[in-house]
Amino acid sequence: GGFGWSAVEGEGCTVFTQSGDTVRGSILLTYASVHVYGKKFHETERDDDHIEVRLDARTTSEEETRALGIEVGDFVAFDPRLEITNGFVRTRHLDDKACVANLVSAIKTLADAGRKPAQTTTFHISNYEEVGHGAAAGLPDDITELVSVDMAAVGEGQTSDEFHATLCIKDSGGPYHHGLSNKLRRLAEKYGIPYKVDIYPYYGSDGEAYWRAGGNVAVALIGPGVDASHNYERTHLEALEATTQWVAAYLLDAR
Repeated sequence: GGFGWSAVEGEGCTVFTQSGDTVRGSILLTYASVHVYGKKFHETERDDDHIEVRLDARTTSEEETRALGIEVGDFVAFDPRLEITNGFVRTRHLDDKACVANLVSAIKTLADAGRKPAQTTTFHISNYEEVGHGAAAGLPDDITELVSVDMAAVGEGQTSDEFHATLCIKDSGGPYHHGLSNKLRRLAEKYGIPYKVDIYPYYGSDGEAYWRAGGNVAVALIGPGVDASHNYERTHLEALEATTQWVAAYLLDAR
């Protein structure tokens, strides 16, 4: 999880208060005006001490801000700014909204066709993947395999791209299960699903959280290629479709 402040500087946001009210604002450098601060704008490090939320409310003090209902611990949500152009899907939080869409689409595809998964299947969607303990709890004791569906990181030195699904065989937590990964490869090749194979040095998944919590089954990882992860992200419908097809193929596989 996490992001650099430069990735969200200038973004619109919403503060969710404990009372249920919301306050709009913008995430800005404390020296945001070039005309006022000159070199400070360019030279100031983007860190916790120099980034703030400029609230769209009349407030000039801590007391006035608290009177709005804002308190320590309130959640601040960045504007997603979704745009779909020429098949490209550009928005924030494709990691991991994109893969939730993959799961829901695969389930709907099977339901529309009157099909059911070949095995008893649990779909686990967690809000806590980005903080490292998403699949540490909530999965039944009788599972025999776990396929984590998470975005594939696109960048220099990677094989992943925005037009393919990707099989991650190793990340910062070590290698994924060789046998289950090969099973997914065979399914992709059998059904002509376009995919890449990659390794991510600065990446972790719910599969690792499951293992660290004591889970003891085979774990593999697939997902659509996403550019600029934890920034203003982008993927393509082709990668989303390929990943959905891969999930559906896995669900229907009886072996």
